[in-house]
Amino acid sequence: MGIQEIYQAVITYNKAKIAELVQSEIDKGTDTSTILNEGLIAPLDEVGKGFSDGDLFVPEMLAAAHAVNEGLELLRPHLVSAGAQPKGTIVIGTVKGDLHDIGKNIVAMMLEGAGFKVVDLGVDVEAEKFTSVANEVNADIVAMSALLTTTMPAIKTTVALVKEKCGNMKTLIGGAPVTDAFTKKIGADGFGIDAPAAVAIARKFILG
Repeated sequence: MGIQEIYQAVITYNKAKIAELVQSEIDKGTDTSTILNEGLIAPLDEVGKGFSDGDLFVPEMLAAAHAVNEGLELLRPHLVSAGAQPKGTIVIGTVKGDLHDIGKNIVAMMLEGAGFKVVDLGVDVEAEKFTSVANEVNADIVAMSALLTTTMPAIKTTVALVKEKCGNMKTLIGGAPVTDAFTKKIGADGFGIDAPAAVAIARKFILG
Protein backbone atom coordinates (compact mmCIF):
# COMPACT_ATOMS: atom_id res chain seq x y z
CA MET A 1 0.00 0.00 0.00
CA GLY A 2 2.93 2.31 0.75
CA ILE A 3 4.18 2.68 -2.82
CA GLN A 4 0.62 3.16 -4.04
CA GLU A 5 0.15 5.95 -1.51
CA ILE A 6 3.23 7.71 -2.89
CA TYR A 7 1.84 7.27 -6.41
CA GLN A 8 -1.48 8.80 -5.37
CA ALA A 9 0.23 11.68 -3.59
CA VAL A 10 2.02 12.59 -6.84
CA ILE A 11 -1.19 12.26 -8.87
CA THR A 12 -3.00 14.54 -6.42
CA TYR A 13 -0.04 16.98 -6.17
CA ASN A 14 0.21 16.40 -2.42
CA LYS A 15 3.69 17.79 -1.91
CA ALA A 16 3.28 17.96 1.87
CA LYS A 17 2.57 14.22 2.10
CA ILE A 18 5.33 12.98 -0.22
CA ALA A 19 8.26 13.42 2.16
CA GLU A 20 6.45 11.58 4.97
CA LEU A 21 5.46 8.67 2.71
CA VAL A 22 8.85 8.31 1.05
CA GLN A 23 10.67 8.45 4.40
CA SER A 24 8.30 5.78 5.76
CA GLU A 25 9.19 3.44 2.88
CA ILE A 26 12.91 4.12 3.34
CA ASP A 27 12.58 3.34 7.06
CA LYS A 28 10.78 0.08 6.23
CA GLY A 29 13.67 -0.96 4.04
CA THR A 30 11.77 -0.81 0.76
CA ASP A 31 14.13 -0.96 -2.21
CA THR A 32 14.95 2.62 -3.17
CA SER A 33 14.78 1.85 -6.89
CA THR A 34 11.24 0.55 -6.37
CA ILE A 35 10.26 3.75 -4.55
CA LEU A 36 11.78 5.79 -7.39
CA ASN A 37 10.40 3.86 -10.35
CA GLU A 38 6.97 2.81 -9.07
CA GLY A 39 6.23 5.57 -6.58
CA LEU A 40 7.63 8.66 -8.30
CA ILE A 41 8.48 8.11 -11.98
CA ALA A 42 5.36 6.11 -12.90
CA PRO A 43 2.83 8.72 -11.71
CA LEU A 44 4.87 11.54 -13.27
CA ASP A 45 4.60 9.68 -16.57
CA GLU A 46 0.83 9.49 -16.09
CA VAL A 47 0.65 13.22 -15.39
CA GLY A 48 2.76 13.85 -18.49
CA LYS A 49 0.36 11.79 -20.59
CA GLY A 50 -2.58 13.78 -19.20
CA PHE A 51 -0.82 16.99 -20.17
CA SER A 52 -0.09 15.73 -23.69
CA ASP A 53 -3.72 14.65 -24.06
CA GLY A 54 -4.95 18.09 -23.03
CA ASP A 55 -6.55 16.89 -19.78
CA LEU A 56 -3.99 18.61 -17.54
CA PHE A 57 -2.23 21.95 -17.80
CA VAL A 58 1.06 23.58 -16.83
CA PRO A 59 0.13 24.31 -13.16
CA GLU A 60 -0.80 20.64 -12.58
CA MET A 61 2.34 19.35 -14.23
CA LEU A 62 4.49 21.78 -12.28
CA ALA A 63 2.78 20.74 -9.02
CA ALA A 64 3.40 17.06 -9.76
CA ALA A 65 7.05 17.74 -10.62
CA HIS A 66 7.51 19.65 -7.35
CA ALA A 67 5.93 16.75 -5.43
CA VAL A 68 8.26 14.24 -7.07
CA ASN A 69 11.28 16.39 -6.27
CA GLU A 70 10.34 16.35 -2.58
CA GLY A 71 10.70 12.58 -2.71
CA LEU A 72 13.88 12.70 -4.78
CA GLU A 73 15.61 14.87 -2.19
CA LEU A 74 15.14 12.09 0.36
CA LEU A 75 15.95 9.25 -2.02
CA ARG A 76 19.06 10.70 -3.62
CA PRO A 77 21.63 9.84 -0.91
CA HIS A 78 20.24 6.29 -0.64
CA LEU A 79 20.36 5.78 -4.40
CA VAL A 80 23.95 7.01 -4.47
CA SER A 81 25.02 4.77 -1.58
CA ALA A 82 23.32 1.81 -3.25
CA GLY A 83 25.34 2.50 -6.39
CA ALA A 84 22.33 3.40 -8.53
CA GLN A 85 23.50 5.12 -11.69
CA PRO A 86 21.51 7.90 -13.37
CA LYS A 87 20.19 7.05 -16.82
CA GLY A 88 22.36 9.78 -18.30
CA THR A 89 23.53 13.35 -17.78
CA ILE A 90 21.71 16.29 -19.32
CA VAL A 91 22.84 19.92 -19.36
CA ILE A 92 19.86 22.25 -19.75
CA GLY A 93 19.31 25.99 -19.98
CA THR A 94 17.45 28.84 -21.65
CA VAL A 95 19.53 30.36 -24.44
CA LYS A 96 21.28 33.72 -24.54
CA GLY A 97 18.93 36.71 -24.54
CA ASP A 98 15.94 34.82 -23.11
CA LEU A 99 14.98 35.06 -19.44
CA HIS A 100 11.98 32.69 -19.48
CA ASP A 101 12.37 29.62 -17.33
CA ILE A 102 9.02 28.07 -16.34
CA GLY A 103 8.96 25.61 -19.24
CA LYS A 104 12.65 24.85 -18.84
CA ASN A 105 12.18 24.27 -15.11
CA ILE A 106 9.34 21.81 -15.70
CA VAL A 107 11.40 19.90 -18.25
CA ALA A 108 14.40 19.83 -15.88
CA MET A 109 12.31 18.56 -12.98
CA MET A 110 10.60 15.91 -15.10
CA LEU A 111 13.95 14.74 -16.49
CA GLU A 112 15.32 14.45 -12.97
CA GLY A 113 12.15 12.68 -11.88
CA ALA A 114 12.67 10.24 -14.76
CA GLY A 115 16.08 9.29 -13.40
CA PHE A 116 18.48 11.56 -15.29
CA LYS A 117 21.24 13.65 -13.72
CA VAL A 118 20.34 17.22 -14.66
CA VAL A 119 22.71 20.19 -14.66
CA ASP A 120 20.56 23.33 -14.92
CA LEU A 121 22.44 26.39 -16.18
CA GLY A 122 19.50 28.74 -15.70
CA VAL A 123 18.56 31.47 -18.19
CA ASP A 124 20.36 33.78 -20.63
CA VAL A 125 23.05 31.14 -21.18
CA GLU A 126 25.87 31.76 -23.65
CA ALA A 127 26.53 29.02 -26.21
CA GLU A 128 30.07 28.66 -24.84
CA LYS A 129 28.69 28.01 -21.35
CA PHE A 130 26.56 25.13 -22.64
CA THR A 131 29.53 23.49 -24.33
CA SER A 132 32.08 24.04 -21.56
CA VAL A 133 29.81 22.61 -18.86
CA ALA A 134 28.65 19.77 -21.09
CA ASN A 135 32.25 18.71 -21.66
CA GLU A 136 33.12 19.20 -18.00
CA VAL A 137 30.36 16.84 -16.80
CA ASN A 138 30.62 14.53 -19.82
CA ALA A 139 26.96 15.08 -20.68
CA ASP A 140 24.97 12.81 -22.95
CA ILE A 141 22.50 15.51 -24.01
CA VAL A 142 22.56 19.30 -24.23
CA ALA A 143 19.00 20.65 -23.91
CA MET A 144 18.07 24.25 -24.61
CA SER A 145 14.91 26.31 -24.77
CA ALA A 146 13.70 29.67 -26.06
CA LEU A 147 10.32 31.30 -25.60
CA LEU A 148 10.98 34.34 -27.77
CA THR A 149 11.13 34.20 -31.55
CA THR A 150 13.96 36.73 -31.37
CA THR A 151 16.14 34.29 -29.40
CA MET A 152 15.70 31.33 -31.76
CA PRO A 153 18.97 32.22 -33.57
CA ALA A 154 20.73 31.60 -30.24
CA ILE A 155 19.47 28.01 -30.35
CA LYS A 156 20.98 27.64 -33.83
CA THR A 157 24.29 29.06 -32.60
CA THR A 158 24.36 26.77 -29.58
CA VAL A 159 23.48 23.64 -31.55
CA ALA A 160 26.27 24.42 -34.02
CA LEU A 161 28.80 24.95 -31.22
CA VAL A 162 27.79 21.71 -29.47
CA LYS A 163 28.39 19.83 -32.73
CA GLU A 164 31.77 21.54 -33.07
CA LYS A 165 32.99 21.24 -29.48
CA CYS A 166 31.17 18.28 -27.89
CA GLY A 167 31.64 15.27 -30.13
CA ASN A 168 28.61 13.01 -30.27
CA MET A 169 26.49 14.70 -27.61
CA LYS A 170 22.83 14.93 -28.60
CA THR A 171 21.05 18.27 -28.82
CA LEU A 172 17.43 18.57 -27.63
CA ILE A 173 15.53 21.82 -28.17
CA GLY A 174 12.14 23.21 -27.23
CA GLY A 175 10.05 26.29 -26.51
CA ALA A 176 6.91 27.93 -27.83
CA PRO A 177 8.30 29.15 -31.19
CA VAL A 178 10.31 25.99 -31.89
CA THR A 179 8.99 23.64 -34.58
CA ASP A 180 10.00 20.34 -36.09
CA ALA A 181 10.91 22.16 -39.32
CA PHE A 182 13.21 24.55 -37.42
CA THR A 183 14.79 21.57 -35.65
CA LYS A 184 15.63 19.90 -38.94
CA LYS A 185 16.83 23.17 -40.49
CA ILE A 186 19.43 23.84 -37.80
CA GLY A 187 20.48 20.20 -37.44
CA ALA A 188 19.35 19.62 -33.85
CA ASP A 189 18.86 15.97 -32.87
CA GLY A 190 15.42 16.31 -31.27
CA PHE A 191 12.52 18.61 -30.51
CA GLY A 192 10.25 18.31 -27.47
CA ILE A 193 6.89 19.91 -28.13
CA ASP A 194 6.22 19.71 -24.37
CA ALA A 195 7.91 18.39 -21.22
CA PRO A 196 6.65 14.78 -21.51
CA ALA A 197 7.82 14.66 -25.12
CA ALA A 198 11.24 15.96 -24.08
CA VAL A 199 11.53 13.19 -21.48
CA ALA A 200 10.51 10.57 -24.04
CA ILE A 201 13.12 11.82 -26.53
CA ALA A 202 15.83 11.90 -23.86
CA ARG A 203 15.02 8.30 -22.95
CA LYS A 204 15.23 7.32 -26.61
CA PHE A 205 18.60 9.05 -26.99
CA ILE A 206 20.04 7.28 -23.94
CA LEU A 207 18.32 3.91 -23.95
CA GLY A 208 17.72 3.48 -27.69
